[in-house]
Amino acid sequence: MKQENIPYKIYLEESEMPKSWYNMRADMKNKPAPLMNPGTHQPMTFEELRGVFCDDLVRQELDNDTAFIEIPETIRNFYKMYRPSPLVRAYCLEEKLQTPAKIYYKFEGNNTSGSHKLNSAIAQAYYAKKQGLKGVTTETGAGQWGTALAMACAYLDLDCKVYMVKVSYEQKPFRREVMRTYGASVVPSPSETTEVGRRILAQHPGTTGSLGCAISEAVEVATTNEGYRYVLGSVLSQVLLHQSVIGLETKIAMDKYGIVPDMIIGCAGGGSNLGGLIAPFMGEKLRGEKDYRIIAVEPASCPSFTRGKFAYDFCDTGMICPLAKMYTLGSGFIPSPNHAGGLRFHGMSTVLSQLYHDGYMEATSVEQTSVFDAAEMFARAEGILPAPESSHAIRVAIDEALKCKETGEEKTILFGLTGTGYFDMVAYEKYHNGEMTDQIPTDADLQVGFDGIPKFPGNEF
Repeated sequence: MKQENIPYKIYLEESEMPKSWYNMRADMKNKPAPLMNPGTHQPMTFEELRGVFCDDLVRQELDNDTAFIEIPETIRNFYKMYRPSPLVRAYCLEEKLQTPAKIYYKFEGNNTSGSHKLNSAIAQAYYAKKQGLKGVTTETGAGQWGTALAMACAYLDLDCKVYMVKVSYEQKPFRREVMRTYGASVVPSPSETTEVGRRILAQHPGTTGSLGCAISEAVEVATTNEGYRYVLGSVLSQVLLHQSVIGLETKIAMDKYGIVPDMIIGCAGGGSNLGGLIAPFMGEKLRGEKDYRIIAVEPASCPSFTRGKFAYDFCDTGMICPLAKMYTLGSGFIPSPNHAGGLRFHGMSTVLSQLYHDGYMEATSVEQTSVFDAAEMFARAEGILPAPESSHAIRVAIDEALKCKETGEEKTILFGLTGTGYFDMVAYEKYHNGEMTDQIPTDADLQVGFDGIPKFPGNEF
């Protein structure tokens, strides 16, 4: 096994942990388009947004200019329970592949929620508590975000109401029970408990749900119950801000050992993990200081970047949320129930969408059987069972390392290991039993979603 002077795991000292989040928007020449009021087609104001989100989070959402925002001490102290997370040199995977490439991954699974989602959950719960609210509502797809928010709310003694995509609710009962252990109520979405849920069920009987459906229900509950606000686990600019702690830690650790990545790879569903991982590196690229190849990896069954349209669209199926300009498949798009794991949102972060549109990053899609091939190879080599979401990044990292084997290039590859897959064993079972298939939407399938994108002057696509 090849060895160098780089440790297997690089941990930062507590004193080296970031004390501020980094806001990529401050260094973007073309700022992401603002959230838009669907009725007036004007940018959403602070007053309009504060009815849905906590006040401080609205301020963060609207701030395109402040590069660094201080992390409150309460949040930093909570982070210390599971951060800093390790930056790992994948020596065993390199050996398995017989590649000259150097592979590193930032591992975010060392907490009970099993993923990076806790980084933003504690921040959003903190600002809700600071505002004196009773509780928060949210949606969750694969369950990582709901679990993380339940943990954060339990820590701060807040009520937590979770609407979980129905197919995940049924496939992942243990994830559901972890949320309930932390005191959250969990409802399969779409449900009969909300007006929008009942409407969706009437229009689509037997639907297995989508994140767009669950968002609509969670927003309705938040806006019709006094003392509650809605919080979101991905997509929003505030979430990418909180998740920048991932990339900041990674950059500090790499700089400490003189490591410079040639390419940075992250899975992409709504954008929280990818945006967090690439944040400081993208900042350098935006400022013209360094250049990196940045790759977003999404599922072929929900290909927002690679086959979506760059347009203003609803973030939810019920069409009650603001419009966001993003790469989208249409708010009515529902991924195949055969699609395992998360990464099932129909759109993408407005920040990442603008960066992709401006050519600062690239995107690729991968089929889920090849994703699980990579997951199994990684598990056998590195000893960690990866989440299906993370395994999209693993697939492309392996492919790039094999290209280096062919060319003899010694490139340095960094990818994000967003979390563990121990609650995803139904998917692993289907893969091992040969029951997993690749469901790729046809152009006709996608057109149904595109037809639902709002049409108004300036929103041509």
